[in-house]
Amino acid sequence: MKLTIVALSYFKKYVQREIAQASGVSIYKPLQGWRHLRKRNWIYDENRPWTDAAKDANLPGKRLTELIEPISESEWKIFKGDRVQILAGIDKGKQGLVCTTIKERNWCYVEGLNCIFKWVGKSATNPGVITKVEKPLLVTSEISLLDPSDLQPTEVEWRYDDDGNRVRVSLRSGRVIPISKKALDLAEDFVDKNEYLEQSWDTREKDLLKVTFKPLSKSFEQDIMDSLGIKETRKRAPNFHY
Repeated sequence: MKLTIVALSYFKKYVQREIAQASGVSIYKPLQGWRHLRKRNWIYDENRPWTDAAKDANLPGKRLTELIEPISESEWKIFKGDRVQILAGIDKGKQGLVCTTIKERNWCYVEGLNCIFKWVGKSATNPGVITKVEKPLLVTSEISLLDPSDLQPTEVEWRYDDDGNRVRVSLRSGRVIPISKKALDLAEDFVDKNEYLEQSWDTREKDLLKVTFKPLSKSFEQDIMDSLGIKETRKRAPNFHY
């Protein structure tokens, strides 16, 4: 079941393993004695961590110099499939759909907007090809969600509806901004939940839903006696307080 991979933080463990291997340490064997390893953070970009481009960006000696404003998971408000308006850059004022988010860098990519053009393969005998590349935008200051009532930028906050579900609400009109199905179906390791095939090593759904513990208002001694079939026939002696 897909929940198994999400629960085990497959994506984070992959990054930790890549950092350990780049440092020359095998995580599968215990270290002999004490070794001092300098703390090193993974440099996230538009490439997935398991690709060669991402590994080239994380070669020993490379650093991330920019300051990243931390956003907690509970405060993150931008998801794949959201319609946003760009607030800075060459496409300021234009609206588009978010196609990718990179939470580790506070980045998002808007489909077809904030692009640059690159001339690839140019030589004396080959004119090459001009490609269009989307550049990232900061979710903290360079984009804004749109109010469903008038499609204008608005501030958003998390609230709870009558059913207890956590929803995004526009502060300007009070309208709920639903999360797209694309974002809900995408797991932490970028696998579509609808396309995932259950593997032999996955925990079955019936095992996850099985109730294995029932809380009781018994003491420890009473629980042991009931499990062993022991019945208490003695009567407590009266207590006298003078």
